[in-house]
Amino acid sequence: MFVVRDILLSDDIATVQFSCALGSCFGACCVQGDEGAPLTLAECKTLEEVLPKVQHLLSAEALEVIATQGVWEKTDTGNLATSCVNGGSCVFVHQEGKVSKCAIQQVYHQGKIDFEKPLSCHLYPIRIKNYAGHEVLNYEEIPICASGKLNGQKEGALLYEYLKTPLIRKYGEDWYQSLVETVKELSENR
Repeated sequence: MFVVRDILLSDDIATVQFSCALGSCFGACCVQGDEGAPLTLAECKTLEEVLPKVQHLLSAEALEVIATQGVWEKTDTGNLATSCVNGGSCVFVHQEGKVSKCAIQQVYHQGKIDFEKPLSCHLYPIRIKNYAGHEVLNYEEIPICASGKLNGQKEGALLYEYLKTPLIRKYGEDWYQSLVETVKELSENR
């Protein structure tokens, strides 16, 4: 573990090579898991606001879930998360052939909304947890992302480099530069 401006990070974030490989995993992180994408209360409100601009991309099953329970839910563990279709796909999944993609992100890239997607999705496979009032960033290594590790090795991309944009989105450019400097110092001292 190492610290960057009061944020604790697992060593894996600086050492694991990773870059998503949608052509291999088909967006499995959007359709598998115990619950939907973790959300903040502000993101719940934002998802409700962007729904009219993305609903044309959603499946009939997703629209049915949204009509009955909404775009987000409080999970059994007490967290806020995106609603899911039959305990599987996030309601915001948009299928493009075999690949599951985020409808929100698609509309964002079309310039129709200014919210790219929930931060927990943008940062994946990094997960943020709070321990004793401190944020801790951990790499969540799961089998469905094995192709992301292989792709990262092929591209020579470290996890924190691959996730530069969402890390800056969360903590800012100055914090990210501190992360880069800290990783460089750590690698020089190994």
